[in-house]
Amino acid sequence: MKPIIIGVAGGSGSGKTTVARNICERFSDSVALIEQDAYYKDQSHLPMGERIKTNYDHPLAFDTDLLLDHLDKLLKREPIQKPVYDYSQHTRAPKSVTVEPKDVIILEGILILEDERLRDRMDIKVFVDTDADVRILRRLERDMKNRGRTLDSVIQQYLTVVRPMHLQFIEPSKRYADLIIPEGGYNQVAVNLLVNQIQTILLRNN
Repeated sequence: MKPIIIGVAGGSGSGKTTVARNICERFSDSVALIEQDAYYKDQSHLPMGERIKTNYDHPLAFDTDLLLDHLDKLLKREPIQKPVYDYSQHTRAPKSVTVEPKDVIILEGILILEDERLRDRMDIKVFVDTDADVRILRRLERDMKNRGRTLDSVIQQYLTVVRPMHLQFIEPSKRYADLIIPEGGYNQVAVNLLVNQIQTILLRNN
């Protein structure tokens, strides 16, 4: 049986990760999670001064060719070595994570619907749609708590990079979605509908 790929997109802090994890919990050992964030380009050849200038919300920040290669291997039931990104060093970590092929592959990330090649590999395309004020509050909490950022730096990055990139690339990609989920993982009705659709596809493929 050919694995199915579910794309879960949305802005930073939208709740797309919660949606992806909810799906993973429902399908347990039958699902593999691939985060687009793991595929930021390796910048080990650059000095730190250049690395910290990276616009992480732009499509060119990602090694999409490697992501496509890994998705194709999983579709052929081959394992992959998923990269690990080290945000403290602004580059890819030396280690990687083995991901075994599964019946369901969840591809989660802010810009996965922006790239036509990625869209073409998806069986279901989901966009998690959450108000901007909620997203910035969630990003503030995450970056300050988990990434050691200051309040001023998070706000500055949001105003100069995150918001403009969201309006230019992420928000327009919503038109490619098969399903739009307001309020992310807290919308259990929409999540249940998505799970039911995945189950239908799996039964049909079997």
